[in-house]
Amino acid sequence: MKKYILLLTILSLSSFAAIAAGNIEAGKLAAEKFNCASCHGANYSIPIDPSYPKLAGQHKDYLAQALKAYQRGADGAYGRGNAIMGAQAKALSNIDIQNIAAYLNSLPGSLILQK
Repeated sequence: MKKYILLLTILSLSSFAAIAAGNIEAGKLAAEKFNCASCHGANYSIPIDPSYPKLAGQHKDYLAQALKAYQRGADGAYGRGNAIMGAQAKALSNIDIQNIAAYLNSLPGSLILQK
């Protein structure tokens, strides 16, 4: 019985890790579905407005947390207020968020990640 419980625990943790890692191809499809490029640019490095962030090459964890913060909104704890991103993020599932974050992280970008 203990071996069975240990096996279930290991399998559930590995499943969680796979979901948390995200699927790049599914993220590409989700980014297209939710039309992320309409504001952040076709290559996610040149947004249509200079005040919009560059997303290509950004850290997965940062992207996922930012999208979750937009879901919470400005009134929520650790939330972000932006009418456009709030509406966009509310439509995303947790899996969508992980996949989009993995996809955007996989893209070559012009971000300076270390000085």
